[in-house]
Amino acid sequence: MSVVALAAPLIAVGLAGTRLDPSASVPLLCSPLLAAMLEFAIVWSWHMPALHGAARSGGWRLVAEQGSFLLAGLMLWLSCLGRASGGTVAGALLGTLGLLTTSMHMTLLGALIAFAGRPLYGHAHGGDLAATVADQQFGGVIMLLAGGLAYLAGGLVLMARVVLADPSSRGEATP
Repeated sequence: MSVVALAAPLIAVGLAGTRLDPSASVPLLCSPLLAAMLEFAIVWSWHMPALHGAARSGGWRLVAEQGSFLLAGLMLWLSCLGRASGGTVAGALLGTLGLLTTSMHMTLLGALIAFAGRPLYGHAHGGDLAATVADQQFGGVIMLLAGGLAYLAGGLVLMARVVLADPSSRGEATP
């Protein structure tokens, strides 16, 4: 969670609007909704029992998992913040939609893991089923809170840009 909910957004905030921000140079590839769907596919895939177990075995699989989380998170945050850093209301709305979509699927995945009454993954604590379920549920709660809140906060910040924008930049008639 620290990779997708902390590192990726902080790196993206630093890169958004700079020459290193790909959303300005390749806007078609940096669509917030496309990035949200890619991030969804990567996160949910790595939480499938076989892939999750492989990543927990360490080595290159763990690096691949965490690296793909970081790259997908960076793409998402840069797509959302980069478009919004252009100062357009439409960019901020697209960014908001991308982050809120991601917040929903992160919250759902966290809830599924947190409320599962049985182990979803094969790695157990020396056969202690209760400890395995408790650890899994704790991980789900962390995902539910950290993941959901990080994306929700980002979406709300972008939405505040829309609400506080000058009415003339929204295409509204001024009285």
